[in-house]
Amino acid sequence: MYEQRLLELLKTNLSPNTSLNDAIVTALDISYDAAHRRTSGKSKLSLEESVRLAKYYDLSLDRLFENTQENIIAVEKTKTIDSESELKEYFDTSFESLKPLLNQKDSHILYSAKDLPLFYTLENNTLSRFKMFVWLKLLDPTMSDKGFESFSLKVETIESAKALGGLYKNLNTSEIWDITTINSTLKQIDFYYEAGHLDTTTALQLCDELQTLVTSISIQVVPKNEKYLFYYNELLLMNNNVLVTTPQKQSLFVPFTILSYYQTSDKKTCQEAEVFLTKQLQSSKLLNTAGEKEKRSFFNKLHSKIEALQQLIKASQVLNFE
Repeated sequence: MYEQRLLELLKTNLSPNTSLNDAIVTALDISYDAAHRRTSGKSKLSLEESVRLAKYYDLSLDRLFENTQENIIAVEKTKTIDSESELKEYFDTSFESLKPLLNQKDSHILYSAKDLPLFYTLENNTLSRFKMFVWLKLLDPTMSDKGFESFSLKVETIESAKALGGLYKNLNTSEIWDITTINSTLKQIDFYYEAGHLDTTTALQLCDELQTLVTSISIQVVPKNEKYLFYYNELLLMNNNVLVTTPQKQSLFVPFTILSYYQTSDKKTCQEAEVFLTKQLQSSKLLNTAGEKEKRSFFNKLHSKIEALQQLIKASQVLNFE
């Protein structure tokens, strides 16, 4: 029965000096006797109580059904975003999901970066504000006619974004990039500039900030930086999958829509994802140790892409006959 599986899962996640009964008393706010009846099997945990226990102790309910039907797994889906308030809620929820990782020394994030990782664009600068403009432009129906110059964010939204971005900086991370990883950001700048939603000065400033970001990433790619491993893969198509590994469990995050994602901690699924991502790593170059020439070659290609867009924007002004 799932109740027994849940209790077993809870027990394995408790510290040695915390009893199962104490844990249930704390989470469900019931008497010790009532908790004992549930752990002894005299009373069953209700579905509501099971969900409350799982949320309180950050347990994944899909782990209750491991080793049953291998082709069926339970996943969680983040809430659909269609307003700035829901974007802030997305940042807050993601922060609360990642925060416990900081308390676990051997936790690790493996990011297959088809696009520029979200965490790099959560600062209080023009590039981050532009990325949020793009997201809301595509998700919020009230943004359809708004240009970037008239776009502003609430202070609390910016603070929530910065908090989430700050978490990522402190985690053990491996990223897999290709030279196309920045393409979508470049296309967004070009598209909204051509559409008249960005003026020339702002478009060029976005390119400058993207150049600065690429430079700041390259500075971290050094042999002694074991907390940040940067891989270059030119053979396989990345898909923005993220695999989080902690001493207790693994979680896989798979893109659903622009910002929302599916998340599962199903053991077999995460193991299969790890095998696939490990194969990606094996066919990639670890630029931390690949040598200065190869590292410079990769990042110079990124800088050249950005410079090409800058030149295109400047040329459009020179050739403007109106």
